[in-house]
Amino acid sequence: MSETTLKIIGSEEWCIFEELAIPAIKARVDSGAKTSSIQANNIKLKEKGNEEWVSFEVNPIQDNRSISTKCSAKVFDKRLVKSSSGISEVRYVIKTPVTLGDDTFEIEVTLANRDAMEFRMLLGREALNNRFMVNPSASYLASDFTEVEIKEKFKHIVKEKSGLKIALLASNPDLFSNKRIIEAGIARGHEMVFLNVEQAYMKFDAEEPQVRYRGGNVVDEFDAIIPRIKPSVTFYACALIRQFDAMGAYCLNSAEAITQSRDKLLATQIFAKHDINIPITGFANSPLDTKDLIKMVNGAPLIIKLLESTQGKGVVLAETTKAAESVINAFKSVKTNILVQEFIKEANGQDIRCFVVNGKVVASMQRQAAKGEFRANIHQGGTASKIKITLEERKLAIKAAKILGLPVAGVDIIRSNKGPLLLEVNSSPGLEGIESATGLDIANIMIEAIEKKLKFKQL
Repeated sequence: MSETTLKIIGSEEWCIFEELAIPAIKARVDSGAKTSSIQANNIKLKEKGNEEWVSFEVNPIQDNRSISTKCSAKVFDKRLVKSSSGISEVRYVIKTPVTLGDDTFEIEVTLANRDAMEFRMLLGREALNNRFMVNPSASYLASDFTEVEIKEKFKHIVKEKSGLKIALLASNPDLFSNKRIIEAGIARGHEMVFLNVEQAYMKFDAEEPQVRYRGGNVVDEFDAIIPRIKPSVTFYACALIRQFDAMGAYCLNSAEAITQSRDKLLATQIFAKHDINIPITGFANSPLDTKDLIKMVNGAPLIIKLLESTQGKGVVLAETTKAAESVINAFKSVKTNILVQEFIKEANGQDIRCFVVNGKVVASMQRQAAKGEFRANIHQGGTASKIKITLEERKLAIKAAKILGLPVAGVDIIRSNKGPLLLEVNSSPGLEGIESATGLDIANIMIEAIEKKLKFKQL
């Protein structure tokens, strides 16, 4: 087909997959990507005769987990793909017919976790070749659907609300993790409410304790509270969590557990007391003790951590003894509390994040530091990939979360010549990296944990 006879489509188009029972899914048209991909959850491999098939679920409408289509297709291929966020994963590839406007044709599609993306599908250049030209300034030239038409197409699979009333206590409703938890709760039929920590306030009363929201509205009758607390509001948020607990709501992670996990010094002391292996760590008040403090953690290079650091910020590698003395004494001169910790050279900038829910490691990923960095952190250019952890690492992660009393925790472990060592435990672990690396629906697992605790059964 010549260029003059190619049909013109926009940079965004609606696609239909009849064989997958997907009546409509919005796709980003991207000629820079070779293969098309579609958002897929709960991917499971199965055998039919001598063939490999894969079952999966698609949520075709962005930010709406209540609409879910169960699909099944023959596996065409498996490919190692590196996402735009730097996460490498093996993806299954299927072949299936797609309808775009008046045209229906077969394309290859990779099954991918696209929850963090604006579109649940990407239409790559293999699907476009010899068929379409793209006008990047236009949208929905092949076909368009109104909101009413979309509701009609999906009305047979929309779930009715018949569940719990759950509040997500956090600061930013647009964060990936917060959006995912809200979606997961709605998808399971629960009423989900976002509560901004800084817009809530309390009434202390023996007979009628209350939480009120800006404007004077009384906030009550929640079955459960999911705390997602940023460090700067820990003190106030924990007061709110205690108040909800006094009002009879189940809090997924208690105020006491969150407070312990956020106090790095206290947490380190608790871990040491319970025989959990950690990198050798030192803490001192006076600059007069700096030289011995450095020797105590086996000398330079060593790690210096601010007690209030998060997401790798406030963590410094001192490569020489002189540099270590300068940094430690500089922090002490401005009365900033720090921990000094031995540097595990053999880890090669890698660590492991284990996601623990109710005493089980439900997912784990390996994080690799960016080039030139010493600490693995996907917020600072690092990469992540799925990993199978050892039994010893699994036991360490579970024990660390249990000791702090956290039903939900992100446990960070580093591999050393002495075996696995615990780095820290996060009481509000992010979901984006772990869900992307593993393909697992962690948000759904968290909602299931609340249902189990409250003995709620889906109808």
